[in-house]
Amino acid sequence: MRYTLKQLAVFDAIASRGSVSLAAEQLSLTQSATSMSLSQLEKMLGKPLFERVGKRMVLTHWGQWLRPKAKGLLGQAEQIQLGFSGQHLVSGNISVGASQTSAHHLVPDLISKTDKDFPEVRIQLEVENTEHVIEGVLDHRYQLGIIEGRCDDSRLLQQTWCNDQLAVVAGPHHPYARLKSVSLGQLEQAEWVLREQGAGTRAIFDAAIHGHIDNLNVRHEYEQISILKTLVQQGPYLSCLPVLDVERAIERDELVALKVPELNMTRRLSFIWRRESADNPVRNCLLTEGKRLERVRALQ
Repeated sequence: MRYTLKQLAVFDAIASRGSVSLAAEQLSLTQSATSMSLSQLEKMLGKPLFERVGKRMVLTHWGQWLRPKAKGLLGQAEQIQLGFSGQHLVSGNISVGASQTSAHHLVPDLISKTDKDFPEVRIQLEVENTEHVIEGVLDHRYQLGIIEGRCDDSRLLQQTWCNDQLAVVAGPHHPYARLKSVSLGQLEQAEWVLREQGAGTRAIFDAAIHGHIDNLNVRHEYEQISILKTLVQQGPYLSCLPVLDVERAIERDELVALKVPELNMTRRLSFIWRRESADNPVRNCLLTEGKRLERVRALQ
């Protein structure tokens, strides 16, 4: 085999951007040089790596097989270069997709701790719901994901970061706010505002009430937790939200956590990454820092 790292970098850039011209711009190459590198790689391997779908370049079956292996080789080459250039051994960029709760309450501490211990690491963060984070890791948009709840996709590895609880909340003036406990029948009679389908919080809540409540009256579904909290605080609605997101509002008596004995909604926040991806020192660094932060948090 005589393929070069440049050819693999061109292949990976086209896969990421879906376009030869955008890949050329990313790599600071001419479009003709980028096309030539791809053609040479495909000729050498004897297989087409892309097919055109409209204006986009989409990976073929062979391209999908090659991509994680190419990314692994490129990552190792970067570590070799950084090591010989006298930089920290754990250096480089990592793309992370995180669900809302983890991004707002846990990831800032993770970034701060990493900045302190590994100053050459740069974390590129995007916030999406759990379903989209999983899709992003599978599509190679993220090298590491942080999700709520379980992920059963056999293509991914999952490591628990910490546990969290969900709470059914009402506004202080809601009739249920004065009750010592609330039954499932009363929940079924209420109006609800909830996270959208695909959110980890929504999936756990739906699983918890499955078989107990047949027709839930969901008035609104929104992605933004701040909107849901305000609607519950000011209106006649109930919601189910992570304790991490509502504990301060509960302490300030802006929201009331309802006691629902029949519901147990413990969940876990986890790191996920592709099973077939190569060993990544930067990813391993974040996993280790996450464990350290959780040990400190558990002692508080």
